Amino acid sequence: MAPALQFDPTLLLKAQGMKLVLLDVDGVLTDGGLHYGAGGEAIKRFHVQDGLGLVLLRRAGWIPAVISGRDGEPLRQRLGELGIEHVRLGVSDKLAVAQALLEQLGMTWSQTASMGDDWPDLPLLRRSGFSAAPADAHLEVRAIVDHVTPRPGGQGAVRDLCDLLLVAGGQYAQLLSEAGQ
Repeated sequence: MAPALQFDPTLLLKAQGMKLVLLDVDGVLTDGGLHYGAGGEAIKRFHVQDGLGLVLLRRAGWIPAVISGRDGEPLRQRLGELGIEHVRLGVSDKLAVAQALLEQLGMTWSQTASMGDDWPDLPLLRRSGFSAAPADAHLEVRAIVDHVTPRPGGQGAVRDLCDLLLVAGGQYAQLLSEAGQ
């Protein structure tokens, strides 16, 4: 099964060599809306294609990680379902937490891809070897990233990034072939 997905070759070159993917949650893995139940509990909506993209990345040897200013049981449950091991929630200083994670994993910023949607994500996006933002990210974020996905946060933007990284890493066609059997 031949891939139909195509990316600009310059973009693929920029995305090569990445091993770690740092993701924000609200506005990236979710649509950024804050929904509360009658008891005050947070309710999150996740896109299934984003989840499969992260599973495919893990299968191909990537390390997905989540760093978010918010915390909550629905988020913890979804990340657990996806097998994301490196999760840092309720974080106020994302840069310090990301730097500690890189050191723990023996990685560098040049091996790191990041996706964020608003100002708290700027320090990570500026340092990463490859940076991306959902289509509906804040203008200042979209202005500095390497790639803006065609879809908005919580609606497949993470899957768009995962697909790009898998193509750049040479793993996409094999995964697609395995899925088509």
